[in-house]
Amino acid sequence: MKSTLNAIAFRLLQAGGVALVVGVMSFLMMQAMPGDMAYRIAAARYGYDLVTADLADAVRTELGLEAGPLAQFLRWMGDLARLDLGRSLVSGQPVWDEIAHQLGASLQLAAAALGLSLLIGPPLGIYAGLHAGGAFDRGLLVVAAGFRAVPQFLLGLVLIVVLAVQMRLLPAAGHGTPAHFILPALTLALGLAAASARITRDAMAGVAAGAPYAFARTKGLSEAQILRRHGLRNIGAPVVTYLGLQFVLLAEGVVVVETIFGWPGIGHALIHAVFHRDVPMVQGTALVMGLGFVLMNAAVDLIARRIDPRAGQA
Repeated sequence: MKSTLNAIAFRLLQAGGVALVVGVMSFLMMQAMPGDMAYRIAAARYGYDLVTADLADAVRTELGLEAGPLAQFLRWMGDLARLDLGRSLVSGQPVWDEIAHQLGASLQLAAAALGLSLLIGPPLGIYAGLHAGGAFDRGLLVVAAGFRAVPQFLLGLVLIVVLAVQMRLLPAAGHGTPAHFILPALTLALGLAAASARITRDAMAGVAAGAPYAFARTKGLSEAQILRRHGLRNIGAPVVTYLGLQFVLLAEGVVVVETIFGWPGIGHALIHAVFHRDVPMVQGTALVMGLGFVLMNAAVDLIARRIDPRAGQA
């Protein structure tokens, strides 16, 4: 119990550190970008064909951009202390409202991709681990290494060309129907499944070669019974721990995949916010993604402690 409370306290401190670092780094990077921030914001509001120097000056006065970077940053940190992320400089809507709408779409896509990867990767890894050194195990290693080496943007484009353009089986981009989930979710899931298959394979091979597994066979248990009683729980801790790392891969991949497939999620919104110099949206989006990573790691730690059979022996 004490160790669990210590872990929670550590994660809370980590969340505070993430909020500070993300806020400072995203603000500095936005300030370091070339070009006139007021002109970019005015162009996003009124269009590049209609924007003028007068409109840019009006935006600069309205948003107080002449106050200087330090004053703007301190104002944002003060708002953050009140759990207020401010308003989008482009749309004028509260950043919380914008992120809530976009995060829902991203979480739907991430859940579909993670679920699909779990259906593909761990079962293949378990079978390969139970037949370590065999043809299937060697073939899985080659395939998994191949999918891990292919960049997600390239994999997404290949799937679009093959399944959407050539075979016309699925929509190439968009959002709104179940069919729109398949290509972006598959793009994210294949890389995740390749990695989880290797993690599961290594864990399963180690468990299957251990003395408890061999002793279970001498008791006359079937392979399915041995797997359920002695295999799944012992490989659960490393597999669940790796899920936390998969969240990092999802966070990175979502930005690329949502842009390729026109998915209206938080990654797609982040790209537009950076392009239009919408500093509160960039800071708020980066902050939510960073805190989401901390929250996921905390949940993974607690679950791993719960299912690891060695935890009860400590």
